[in-house]
Amino acid sequence: MKRVFIIAGEVSGDTHAAGLLRELKEIEPDMQVIGLGGPKMREIIGDGIEDWVETAGVVGLWEVLKMYRYFKDKMDAVLDSILDQKPEAVILVDYPGFNLRLASALRTGGYKGRILYYISPQVWAWKKGRVKTMAKVLDLMICIFPFEKEFYEKSGLRTEFSGHPMVDRVVTLKRDWKREPGLVGWFPGSRMNEVRRLFPIMMDAAKIIKQAVPDVRFAVSAANETLAGFMRQMADEYDMPEAKRWIETGTVYDLMQRAEAGAVASGTATLEAACFGLPYMLIYNVSWPTYIVGKLVVRIKHLGIVNILAKREVVKELVQGGLSPATLAAGVVELLQSESKRRQIQDDLAAVVATLGSGGAYARAAKAVHESLDG
Repeated sequence: MKRVFIIAGEVSGDTHAAGLLRELKEIEPDMQVIGLGGPKMREIIGDGIEDWVETAGVVGLWEVLKMYRYFKDKMDAVLDSILDQKPEAVILVDYPGFNLRLASALRTGGYKGRILYYISPQVWAWKKGRVKTMAKVLDLMICIFPFEKEFYEKSGLRTEFSGHPMVDRVVTLKRDWKREPGLVGWFPGSRMNEVRRLFPIMMDAAKIIKQAVPDVRFAVSAANETLAGFMRQMADEYDMPEAKRWIETGTVYDLMQRAEAGAVASGTATLEAACFGLPYMLIYNVSWPTYIVGKLVVRIKHLGIVNILAKREVVKELVQGGLSPATLAAGVVELLQSESKRRQIQDDLAAVVATLGSGGAYARAAKAVHESLDG
C-alpha cells in the first residue's frame, strides 16, 4: 500500500488538492493519504487530513511575521512526521512560502522519497533564482499554465502540464445568459482592502459613464454578505445611495456572463472573466509601499495572467497611478460604444483560454502523480 503526505495551505489549494485526491483515489483506492489541508480534502480523505487552512492562509508579510512561531513549530512537526513515517511521496500544493522551505528541509534531513509539486509557484514572475534550488529538491512539477513547462524544464526539473482546473469548472457554471446591453459589471475583489480601494473609484467612474451613456446600468459582485454590507455603507458615506441597488452576492459567475463590459480586480477573477468571455479591464490599486516593493521583485511586463499568456495586452491594465475614475470611465465607455472592440477582446480571450487545456486537469495531474510513484 502506497503512502502519501500532502500539504495545502490556502482555500484555493484545498480545492485543487481535493480535486487531485479524488482522481488519485480512482486510480489507486487503497492509497494511504495523510497531511495538512482543509475541509474539501477531509471530505475525500477523512481524519488523515488536519484542517489548518483558516489559520495558515494568511496574506501579507507582517501577518506572516506575527505568526512566525506558529509556522516554525508546524514546520518542525511536519518535518519530523515525514522523516519518521517515510511515505513514498510528499505532494506539495501551491503555498510556496511554506512548501518550498519544507522541500529543502526534507532533502537536508535525508528524505529519499518523491517530492512532487502541484500548482506551480509563480517564481517566473518574482524569484527566478529559486528554480535551480527547486530542480535539486523536487522530482516533478505539475503546472497549470502551458508556458511554465518549458520554463521549468530548462532547469532540468521534470515538468508536466496538466491543464487548468478552471476549464472544467467553467463548464459546470455556464448558463444560457444573453449579454444585457448597457450592463456594466464591477468586480472589486474578495478582500476588504481591495474593496476599500476600488469601490469608491467605481462609484465615481459610474457618474462619468452615466453622462456619456445615459441608459447604462451597473451591478457589483460582492464576494460575501460581509463585503456587500461594507459596500452599502461606503455608498452611504459617498452620498451615492443608488449604488446600494447595484450590489449582488453569490452571482459572480452569472454576472460575468450577463454584463456587456466590466472591470475586474487583479487576481484569479481575471482568468474566470476570460473563461466566460467578458470584455473587461484589469484594475489594481494597493498601498504605495506595497506597490514599490512589488515593482522591485516582479520581473514581468504584464500584471494580468491573460496578458502574460498572450504575451501582449489583450485586456487593458489600469494599475496604481494609472487607475482613476476618469481612466476607468473612459475604458468602460469605449467598450460599451464599440461592438467591434468587444468582439475582438472576446476572440482574443477565447484564444488564450484555449491554451489552458480541454478539460480533465485533475485527472491528468493524478495520472502524473501515479506514474511518478510507479516510476
